[in-house]
Amino acid sequence: MAMRLSGLMSGMDTESIVQQLVEARSNKVTKVKNSQTKLGWKQEIWKGLNSKLKTLQSKLQDLRFSSGYAKKATKSSNDSAVSVLTGDGAVEGVQELEIHQLAKTAYMTGGKVSFKEGISGAGVSTDTIMGNLMNFDGDETKSFKVTVGSGDDAKVTGIDVTSSTTVSEVLSQLKNAGLNANFDTTQKRFYISAKESGAAGNFEFTSAKKVLVGTGEEGEELKWEYEDAPDNGVLSALGLTVEKVVDGENETSGLGGVATMIKGQDAKITLNGVDYTNTHNTFEVNGLTITAHSKTNGEKITLTTQRDTDGIYNMIKDFFKSYNEIINEMDKLYNGESAKGYEPLSDEEKSNMSESEIEKYEQKIKDSLLRRDSGLGTVSSAIKKVMMSGFSVNGKTLYLANFGIETANYFNATDNERNAYHICGDADDVDFSAKQDKLKSMIASDPDTVISFFSQLTQSLYTEMNNQSKAVEGYRSFGSFYDDKKMKSDYDDFKSKIKDEEKKLADYEDKWYAKFAAMETAMAKMQQNASAVTALLGGQ
Repeated sequence: MAMRLSGLMSGMDTESIVQQLVEARSNKVTKVKNSQTKLGWKQEIWKGLNSKLKTLQSKLQDLRFSSGYAKKATKSSNDSAVSVLTGDGAVEGVQELEIHQLAKTAYMTGGKVSFKEGISGAGVSTDTIMGNLMNFDGDETKSFKVTVGSGDDAKVTGIDVTSSTTVSEVLSQLKNAGLNANFDTTQKRFYISAKESGAAGNFEFTSAKKVLVGTGEEGEELKWEYEDAPDNGVLSALGLTVEKVVDGENETSGLGGVATMIKGQDAKITLNGVDYTNTHNTFEVNGLTITAHSKTNGEKITLTTQRDTDGIYNMIKDFFKSYNEIINEMDKLYNGESAKGYEPLSDEEKSNMSESEIEKYEQKIKDSLLRRDSGLGTVSSAIKKVMMSGFSVNGKTLYLANFGIETANYFNATDNERNAYHICGDADDVDFSAKQDKLKSMIASDPDTVISFFSQLTQSLYTEMNNQSKAVEGYRSFGSFYDDKKMKSDYDDFKSKIKDEEKKLADYEDKWYAKFAAMETAMAKMQQNASAVTALLGGQ
């Protein structure tokens, strides 16, 4: 910044004079900046509004096709024993169900693990080595087999332990064998379960020895296998020898071990006289997802599948809730109060105000930015026009009023909510809950008429919203209900305008400093001339 010495000859405060002149002229810069700020706020308002309009349009996807109303529900005569989800393809009617057996996951609770005789310590942990739990002969390796499943599908895995193998390493081998395994250091027990429920997840542990199979001849691969072998003490040391087995409702004890084994089992049901088996308790049968919770012990549960009138009603209700929210907001913005005389605050003005005062002041401006906005009015009017339209069903033109859906009385409606629709008899609508619920009655008695009307209405609304959000070259992008491209272009143009105005202001300031400098120079010359004349005349 240039240093200026002014007023030396004239004695005038030229600095203040110039700054006052510049300040008066700076209003042009401020005006352009304020316009840019308000345009930025307007963009943000439209972005939020556009997002809500797109959300409303997405809700029309199911409503505009008759298949979207093909909702069915199934009621059970015993909800504590079974729960049912109903797919669109489920057959309407009454079915009989019996639950014979619930699926279980194979689960073993190991016996308490302790140190071998002569070893003492703070307690068994995952870092405890097998040499502290049982005897080993030097570098001896002892093994056992894990068999998961049965028959040809069984998976057999060998587990090796040495005197230095830790409890944690045994856990890792059990997990690699396809089991869930944990060691509780407080209880000092292994807890082991199958990865999946059902009989296929059953597992057992047996003592084994590791042998090398093959002759080593050319082309023959040598490999290790695990053969059954006499008890080598590993399973006992780990608390994995079975004492009690629970298989279904039967319990077998006295096997000489310490662990308790719960056998895995499949779920079994009978539906309409046909038996079904599954590894878990959920069955999918002809559009129904049936989840068994308890055995029925001979009781036959009735499953009744029929059209879900509540589901259709709630779909329509949810649509109107979304519609009302967006149309009320659009009306509020369009009818916003004028903020004439309000301009964005400068930093100096903000410094003298509280945060709440600033927010209130700026909100006043924001609430007025779409007042009487032509674009907003066009979109709003187009949507309202569709909602007031009639659609032909079986040769008769029907309107929303025919289904007990109407707007509030003009004089009773809250400001900016005069275009919102209310469903007569809706328990959640205080002002309309006492009226006759035509919609729910018609869904129950004549669902085809309801579906035909609302699929036409929502299809028409969807089409109109597509029309209102078409791309316009240079003005708007596809899917935008406002001129997003034009607004962005205008906002960027303001950046150039601000730079131009700031340069003009700087030039204006320099011009005045130059004029006052010239004046000072002239006055200095005049003083020099006067002094010279005085000297010639013999003055002092």
